[in-house]
Amino acid sequence: MNKITAAITAVGAYVPDYVLSNEVLETMVDTNDEWITSRTGIKERRILKDKDKGTSFLAIKAAQDLLQKSGTKPEDIDMVLLATATPDMPVAATAVYVATQIGAVNAFAYDLQAACSSFLYGMSTAAAYIQSGRYKKVLLVGADKMSSIIDYTDRATCIIFGDGAGAVLFEPNEEGYGLQDEYLRSDGIGREYLKIDAGGSILPASEETLANKQHYVFQDGKTVFKYAVSNMADVSEKIMNRNNLSHDDVDWLIAHQANKRIIDATASRMNLDDSKVLVNIEKYGNTTSATLPLLLSDFEHKFKKGDNLVFASFGGGFTWGSIYLKWAYDKK
Repeated sequence: MNKITAAITAVGAYVPDYVLSNEVLETMVDTNDEWITSRTGIKERRILKDKDKGTSFLAIKAAQDLLQKSGTKPEDIDMVLLATATPDMPVAATAVYVATQIGAVNAFAYDLQAACSSFLYGMSTAAAYIQSGRYKKVLLVGADKMSSIIDYTDRATCIIFGDGAGAVLFEPNEEGYGLQDEYLRSDGIGREYLKIDAGGSILPASEETLANKQHYVFQDGKTVFKYAVSNMADVSEKIMNRNNLSHDDVDWLIAHQANKRIIDATASRMNLDDSKVLVNIEKYGNTTSATLPLLLSDFEHKFKKGDNLVFASFGGGFTWGSIYLKWAYDKK
């Protein structure tokens, strides 16, 4: 019997209609298009403007896109895993609501939170369930409504983040395609540099925390940038060396879209040609858990069966890692 690997067999995506451009941000905070573009690579980001809709709305739309394009029946899905840093609400898992709304009546579901590395960690988790032989179809969704936790008077963070969602379906494969290897890391040193102070068990919501704007994202940009550049590059190089991959062997780099300079530094360490580095940060900004699946959706037409994809991410906590995956299909 051939070894079972976990392959991605379908992708889907959704981004809101409203475009928040650099030009619009210039009217909101003291910044300009040239400054934002040169330091981040971002030109615009999508924002879910409807206050009554949360991350689940984005996730449901992305999942439905995947189901429709792949012809997958929702009742055949065994598990729904939602990678997110912005669940609809505490306690009640957003993944459960998403599964119900898309008709995945036979699936169990839960949320996974590892900041910007949530989707990468979710890939590892979904693949493990498939490789165990217990489940045949695992739907992994990465979705975040980052606009719900961003202070639009803080120019250090409001220029970076956007809203969006992407989804992939993992299924068993006996041809050797799918997830080949992973190298996942974390370090609690990052807890102070990228966080939301209030709303958790240490500092519950109060009039004081609201007045102090402690429910918004805080980021020590220079420190996070330094750690992200070195660690994303390190794990990407490590995954290549461990699998005897040269720069010629790697077909595509699927890197977390946080900052164009971080992506470039990772590609440089891997000695990759620019044509192999997939980038859409200029359109969406940093959508946190959604960046990796949005890349897969935007560039699915470029992938060929057997292509070697290297994923890399870095997020708050700190969390980071790299995954080596062989693409399993040609887009019809």
